Amino acid sequence: MLYVSRWKTTLIWLTVLVSTLVALPNVFSEKQLSFLPSWFPHKQVTLGLDLQGGSHIMLKIERADIVKERLETTVSDIRAALRDAGIRYTGLSGVGQQIQVRITDADKVEPAKKALENITAPVSVGGLTGGSVQEVTLTEEGTLLRFNLTDAGIDYRASSALTQSQEVVRRRVDELGTTEPLIQRQGNDRIIVQVPGLQDPQRLKSLLNQTAKLSFHMVDTSMPVEEAINGRPPATSEVLYSVDDPAVPYLVEKRALVSGENLVDAQASFNQQNNEPVVTFRFDSKGSQRFAQATQQNVGRPFAIVLDDQVISAPVIREPIIGGSGQISGNFSVEGANDLAVLLRAGALPATLTVVEERTVGPGLGQDSINAGVTASGIGAIFVVLFMLGFYGTFGVMANIALAANVIMIIAVLTLIGSTLTLPGIAGIVLTMGMAVDSNVLVYERIREEVKSGRSLIQSIDTGFNKAFATIVDANLTTLIAALVLFFLGSGPVRGFAVTLAVGIVTTVFTAFTMTRWLMAMWYRWRRPKHLPKGVRTGIFDAQNIRFMAIRRYTFAIAGALTLASLVGFMTVGLSLGIDFKGGSIIEVKARNGAADIADIRDRLSQLNLGEIQAQGFGDPSSVLIRIQAQEGGENAEQSAITLVRDELEDTYEFRRVEVVGPAVSGELTKSATIGVGVSLLFILIYIWFRFEWQFAVGAIIATLHDVILTLGLFVFLGIEFNLTSIAAILTIIGYSLNDTVVVYDRMRENLRRYKKMPLNVLIDTSINQTLSRTVLTGSTTFLALVALYLFGGEVISSFTLAMLFGVLVGTFSSVYIAAPVLIAFRLRPETFQKDDVDKSRPVSGKVEA
Repeated sequence: MLYVSRWKTTLIWLTVLVSTLVALPNVFSEKQLSFLPSWFPHKQVTLGLDLQGGSHIMLKIERADIVKERLETTVSDIRAALRDAGIRYTGLSGVGQQIQVRITDADKVEPAKKALENITAPVSVGGLTGGSVQEVTLTEEGTLLRFNLTDAGIDYRASSALTQSQEVVRRRVDELGTTEPLIQRQGNDRIIVQVPGLQDPQRLKSLLNQTAKLSFHMVDTSMPVEEAINGRPPATSEVLYSVDDPAVPYLVEKRALVSGENLVDAQASFNQQNNEPVVTFRFDSKGSQRFAQATQQNVGRPFAIVLDDQVISAPVIREPIIGGSGQISGNFSVEGANDLAVLLRAGALPATLTVVEERTVGPGLGQDSINAGVTASGIGAIFVVLFMLGFYGTFGVMANIALAANVIMIIAVLTLIGSTLTLPGIAGIVLTMGMAVDSNVLVYERIREEVKSGRSLIQSIDTGFNKAFATIVDANLTTLIAALVLFFLGSGPVRGFAVTLAVGIVTTVFTAFTMTRWLMAMWYRWRRPKHLPKGVRTGIFDAQNIRFMAIRRYTFAIAGALTLASLVGFMTVGLSLGIDFKGGSIIEVKARNGAADIADIRDRLSQLNLGEIQAQGFGDPSSVLIRIQAQEGGENAEQSAITLVRDELEDTYEFRRVEVVGPAVSGELTKSATIGVGVSLLFILIYIWFRFEWQFAVGAIIATLHDVILTLGLFVFLGIEFNLTSIAAILTIIGYSLNDTVVVYDRMRENLRRYKKMPLNVLIDTSINQTLSRTVLTGSTTFLALVALYLFGGEVISSFTLAMLFGVLVGTFSSVYIAAPVLIAFRLRPETFQKDDVDKSRPVSGKVEA
């Protein structure tokens, strides 16, 4: 019976109290928290970059650099080994991953192979499992020896370089003094860098892009540099250019006197003579010795300080430098000197890192997003609260208390697990508020049905909770599956939405079967009522006996026509793909003064030769959204395009948001998005097949595909940009639609057991009518919450919210007019139509006896 033990009561309210304490710091600022006692929780939800501003940059290590470095090193090792062994050779060269050398004397081939054994010897990869990898293989053709760099060896070097690069990147970012940067490895060749609150993303990118290989070389004065440029420089020298504008050429010896590996410190300071910014450096003992020896032997000669194959400066050695320290001058700005010192202290990257994805949000836009999210959440909550009070009265008060506890628990869980709250994450909370009352509605309507059947109120309450449990679990698990798939295959803000939605589902089920039950038990013990509260007004649906299946052929035809039109539009017109799927850039700017001049922006940017450029108003008159097509030059070309736009507009416009997706990342996102939708459908199909009969599973999938195709049609015919958040919307629609379908199916399954001889179309109509109140109320609360999100949530997620609004409507439609009629088409329970003599003599009624 309806009884909650003391320990359960204690556990419920202890959970709410702890959740409140954990969530409470989020209503205070960091300054206010500093004044609170030490025992009070201080941990807050981590805001995503779209809410607090900052940069998300994905770096890709260039495999070609690894191959080139290994090729040059191996050629050098072969030359040194043959020279040490006194073996003459010719034609030593390397191309791609292959090196060849011809031994002059055929009798010396075997000694040469022996001398080169170390080059082809397996290399230990270390680690817990040990093992080794062969980096170079040797094949012999007479006196010609061919060496091949193996793919396994390159993979090993690339993995090692990525690990080393991650540490170098970490040191460089830490030197900027930013708070809580996230630097993590992704896959075999990527590093993700997230720096919240960063004011200057361009500076970060310039720091991360530079390899920072520093070396000191003697300038070759054996011939004029112009002669070396026009003719052929000595084999031991090469022409390098300075960082000046215009660049100055230098003929520099290839052999480095000292490299940056021997540096132990580098600091920005000022030249005492002319007060110009310089970088002072200090070598270790080995570097000091080599540098002192080189400067002693070359007094009066110039030497070049080279950074990433560019000459920073080329001073003349006036006297030997024996202290192991010196300074680099090169017309630096204060910030330039600081950045160079940061690069030198952090060390050189083993290979070039290319920016393949960038998402930067200015702090001003982040605060606007927070304000929009809070406003939308507040208005959505008011809609839901008033709606529940209007239809359920006292029961509605209980549902609203449970809803408040639910939101507090969501925030508490996000705080505890350290999850990042993004703008789509706030959308997930608003959506959860709309869907959270679904569990309460299912319980309340079950209680009403039990009361109608003649049971006492206390029996009805107890039975209502028990009978609703399986339906609620089935319905919410389908949405949870979609959320989990979204989490594992999504990234960034989309993953944040998935986490919020998944947490919301779990807390919703918890509050429905603990807090709501406790509140109802306490209400019953306090009031001892004999009847349902008068505030319950959902009886208006009881008199309905709508014959839904009578028009199924017409609704099927309409749904089929709309689905066909959507498919035709999808294949002919196609989706307006965002940069997530086709690459390119999106820039949101805001005029520093007055309204934005969109025509002027188009004219100025059209002169930059960046291909198709779109500029349109975005929100208020001062804001403009600029779209730039994917550049043909690859990843680096995308960054160059952004730099050109910045240089052109930065004087009159504030850059509030920048998103750049290179061709490599856009291809991967397209693949993962397609797999995500397919995998979620597969898992849901398996689950429903397991819980119901196969006809139910097929019906659910057909209804879901109908919803997905129509939603894609909405994107096609309205020309809405299709991006990663659109995939999140589709997966959420799948979850919501199946939630609705499973509730109807669950009632059908129950009625199939109770009314074994009832015609299937009558049974389906009866089941839909019995769950009509739940369908209308849940659809309405979710719709109202999404309307608030659409009107007040801001432009950034407007397309996501519009898709969700449409999805709620078509999901509700498909649950009734697609999922249900499919059961008739697949002849669920065919024995229904094979009646024995007894059945023939008994009239069949469409009414259900309690």
